[in-house]
Amino acid sequence: MDEPRRITTPLSKDDIKQLHIGDIVLISGIVYAARDAAHKRMVEALDRGEELPADLRGQLVYYVGPTPAKPGQAIGSAGPTTSGRMDAYAPRLLDLGLAGMIGKGNRSAAVMESIKKNCCVYFAATGGAGALISRSIRKYTVLAWPELGPEAFAEMEVVDFPVTVVADCFGGDQYAEGSRPYCSI
Repeated sequence: MDEPRRITTPLSKDDIKQLHIGDIVLISGIVYAARDAAHKRMVEALDRGEELPADLRGQLVYYVGPTPAKPGQAIGSAGPTTSGRMDAYAPRLLDLGLAGMIGKGNRSAAVMESIKKNCCVYFAATGGAGALISRSIRKYTVLAWPELGPEAFAEMEVVDFPVTVVADCFGGDQYAEGSRPYCSI
């Protein structure tokens, strides 16, 4: 097995072009946390002509709803949530310069096209491994909508956050490719 690729946010288009489906990647830097409710609020803010809580250009958003941190920890369990719930919002954020997303599960055709059009990337984090993933999160700071609790928009400082590329800017889709050998009937 090849060594994991290491990347640091923010990502440039050149960084993204080096990533291909199946690549194991360790991310360091800032990653934003947001789920359904925060995505809805972001799009509503954009519709009103307001600025977002952070500049998303070149950044990644992790679809996570963390559990409360135990004493001495930055965050509790931090496993991925199903990405499809953000599909209605993702193309708009990708058009604004968001470099990619981290979650689990396949994406809609519209999101896959937007990933390709905008030269972005979609990573999968391992579902069921939230306690292990949280070890890579050094700091968790809510930036907007604290009343949303674990769905608030937050900034996370991560070191060697483990993910797999499941959709690349070339149109590759690991979910489709991985199931192809089993769908020949």
